[in-house]
Amino acid sequence: MLVDSDRIRQALASRDPRFDGWFFVAVTTTRIYCRPSCPARPKPENVRFFSTAAAAQAAGFRACKRCRPDATPGSPEWDRRGDLVGRAMRLIADGVVDREGVRGLARRLGYTERHVHRQLVAVVGAGPLALARAQRAQSARILLETTELPVTAVAFAAGFGSVRQFNDTVREVFATAPGALRARARHGRAAAGDAVTLRLPYRAPLDAAGLVAFLGVRAAPGVEDADGDSYRRSLRLPHGGGVVELRPADGHVLARFWLDDLRDLATAAQRCRVLLDLDSDPHAVADTLDGDPVLGPLVRAQPGRRVPGHVDGAELAARAVLGQQVSVRGAATLAGRLAAAYGEPLARPVGGVTHLFPSAAVLADAEPDTLAMPTARRRALVGLARALADGDVVLDGGADRDDARARLLALPGIGPWTAAYVAMRVLRDPDAFLPSDLGVRYALERLGEDASPAAAARLAEGWRPYRAYALQHLWASLAEPAAGRAAA
Repeated sequence: MLVDSDRIRQALASRDPRFDGWFFVAVTTTRIYCRPSCPARPKPENVRFFSTAAAAQAAGFRACKRCRPDATPGSPEWDRRGDLVGRAMRLIADGVVDREGVRGLARRLGYTERHVHRQLVAVVGAGPLALARAQRAQSARILLETTELPVTAVAFAAGFGSVRQFNDTVREVFATAPGALRARARHGRAAAGDAVTLRLPYRAPLDAAGLVAFLGVRAAPGVEDADGDSYRRSLRLPHGGGVVELRPADGHVLARFWLDDLRDLATAAQRCRVLLDLDSDPHAVADTLDGDPVLGPLVRAQPGRRVPGHVDGAELAARAVLGQQVSVRGAATLAGRLAAAYGEPLARPVGGVTHLFPSAAVLADAEPDTLAMPTARRRALVGLARALADGDVVLDGGADRDDARARLLALPGIGPWTAAYVAMRVLRDPDAFLPSDLGVRYALERLGEDASPAAAARLAEGWRPYRAYALQHLWASLAEPAAGRAAA
């Protein structure tokens, strides 16, 4: 288990929703598994605990129809872990097993299939096939409940190889037939071809305004759009393109997807969860940071601040290079111009979102003279794109963080700031920090601290293992009036 037994028992006794998704509670007498906050009160001697829904399903338990444990936020453990298991879980969530099989997963991780399976079973209680199967079942339920797609189309869109496999899995996991699952849904369903609307759960509190503001100020014209309450962007997905609109609400983020291929739904939803850092544990972050004399007032004033991720590692890395030595808005303008010149027009544009950001392969072949930026930055951008297109640098959930940083730093024009920024937003390192960043310097100066890079690095030692969250608080403090911040 990933949580010690005393905390498990305490969370179960208090029905603590903060632990939903951290672990699952299975009742041996009913053969049902639940989230810790489920109102059911099983006898202690009749419960078992599992780290994942897949492990509970593999042990013969079905999902509770009352608390719907499959609709919980994911465990924050997988972002925190940089080891083989954490890397594997991030890739499986992105749909790699469905697209490339266990062999493809193992190849990406650099280990044998047998070793990957053994490590996953030892830590999370289920192998890669079982984990992918549980994810397919969840995708099938969402499609049945939110669209009017024929059941056969749902089966293949969810990633099942046959209708029979789909029927058997749905009956086993949810103890009901696919048709009955659809009939039980109370909300309206979208017709085929319309947007698919999902609710992405999170652990409260969530600083939704801060998230939208962070993404909005960096929005590249044509690729992204933000109106203060919602954020919209294009998506490059395994089977085609798409657009998503994300609108935070109470207890969930409302996500509307316009996809070229519905097989990409699970992957798109997971990448949006990463983008908004929805699987974070804000209470663990606060426990570490709010007692700090420098950072504590900022953390208490804005609880639930997240570290925004990204939906495409190659895009974020390219845009980090574009942002070197220019303002945030200047970098967004450059990204928009690059998308207009080299990006792919969307088959179904939505509002101001009209293009996909250019792929690494396209940027690698771009004529440097056509890129309106200083020579050194042009060379850095093209060099990075070539390394990404050739596979010399890998920036996805399965990348080894230390290896990826080292490979980035070996490229001309890529320095520690860019490598750390990529580690924070793409490699999901919650402890990434940028001591030489100008924003960090200005924020620390306004707080009356020594803002030199060396001093900032020393100060940040007390913020481990959540220095990336501390960085977000420092950046956000620059947007607040000094008097208001002092009062807070």
